[in-house]
Amino acid sequence: MAKGLVVTLCFVLLVSVTAATQFKIGGSGEWKVPESGAKSYNQWAEANRFKMDDNIAFTYPANQDSVLLVDLNAYNSCDVSSPIDRFTDGNTIFTFARSGSFYFISGNQDNCKNGEKLHIVVLANRNNSTGLAPSPSLSPPVEAPPAEAPPAEAPSSSSAPPPPSDQGEITPSSSTPPPPNAASFPMISLMGILGLAFVPFLNILV
Repeated sequence: MAKGLVVTLCFVLLVSVTAATQFKIGGSGEWKVPESGAKSYNQWAEANRFKMDDNIAFTYPANQDSVLLVDLNAYNSCDVSSPIDRFTDGNTIFTFARSGSFYFISGNQDNCKNGEKLHIVVLANRNNSTGLAPSPSLSPPVEAPPAEAPPAEAPSSSSAPPPPSDQGEITPSSSTPPPPNAASFPMISLMGILGLAFVPFLNILV
């Protein structure tokens, strides 16, 4: 029983929060030049809270007046020449489809200068739905991981310097010297004989 009561109360609260409200301009709905000493339309607007999907009703003589939706410059100068939108049906209901400022003036410039003008600020819904595309959120930049140093390459065996060569070393020859020529022996014997023959003459001379 208690659980069902809680659910019902939550549903009623949700409906009351999200349900649109219709406002009547100035409280009475009459769109006209304010009487002397009466609240201005802006004073009435400041005492109310407008949210998205709410609407406001304007009642006026269709053949004598109109409602113009304008920008800030036209609102301040009561410029009726180029409104954003114009309503002339005498029973206008305008719905606030977005949050922000809305500016209304009378289609009669003299009426506007005499106070028949309205500025309303519409609040965004609690879920931040403004009727406009949401701005993208900024994410902190993600730092890239540091690059790993390439592994050191092993020295190649082909790059090793060749062992030093002993250029000064002389390799002995394995060949044996040739034997003396046999023709030289008779020449040596002849010279010996001649030497012996001259020895006596040398003794005489001495």
